[in-house]
Amino acid sequence: MPEAQPAKPCPRAARHTIAAGVLLPLRLAFSVYAGGLFLGLALLALPALLALPSLAARRRLIRWVGRSALTLMGMPVTVRGDAALPDPCIVVANHCSYLDGIVLAATLPPRFGFVIKREMHGVPLAGLLLTRIGVQFVARGNRAGSARDALRVIRHAAQGGSLAFFPEGTFQPTPGLLRFHIGAFAAAERGRTPVVPVVIRGTRRCLPPASILACPGRIAIEILAPIMPPAGHADGASALRDAARTAILVVLGEADLEGTGS
Repeated sequence: MPEAQPAKPCPRAARHTIAAGVLLPLRLAFSVYAGGLFLGLALLALPALLALPSLAARRRLIRWVGRSALTLMGMPVTVRGDAALPDPCIVVANHCSYLDGIVLAATLPPRFGFVIKREMHGVPLAGLLLTRIGVQFVARGNRAGSARDALRVIRHAAQGGSLAFFPEGTFQPTPGLLRFHIGAFAAAERGRTPVVPVVIRGTRRCLPPASILACPGRIAIEILAPIMPPAGHADGASALRDAARTAILVVLGEADLEGTGS
């Protein structure tokens, strides 16, 4: 039998490896620049956030900081459909990167509060900034704490407050939409508040979930048509959740990962 010949390296794979090696120092340098820029702007904004008495003024400041940071980092944001945001409403968006919260804070009107995991409250500087802009912190691992937080969020929505949620609760490296938790939709049903699905694109590429290395790129926000809580439905919150998730999934064009953990 003829002697087996060693496999030849794939030229395409070799080129990809070389390109990745060349780009790595550039991405590292850009990540240091982007992180330093964002931290510097946050520190500059901190005295004003502590001094400004009005929540609306503090949120306008954060909106400006977010927009400025993203622009200077080479991550310009375009928004489509923002005229579709009723007042009040609950925004629900897909979640694929740590940039997503910054992007929504930079694009949504200042009347919006955000609902995020309670663990962020204990992060130095970030917890203080988030508290000053009226973030609603919710527990995830503690059942009693989760119930108390959910009631507080529901009361806020019932009183006419506009809120933004990432109903997946987390993100993972695999592109796709995870299952939605019910909290945002229970709050919308109790407050008879419309839910507005929002699709975020580009943040996964700019800051991948499994990496600390960022790269510049365009980010797009698409605001879809509002969905009203169904009247007289036996489980209106679940129906609202399913309708919002389907709307995002169709426009997002990524895999349906509802069966995977979140």
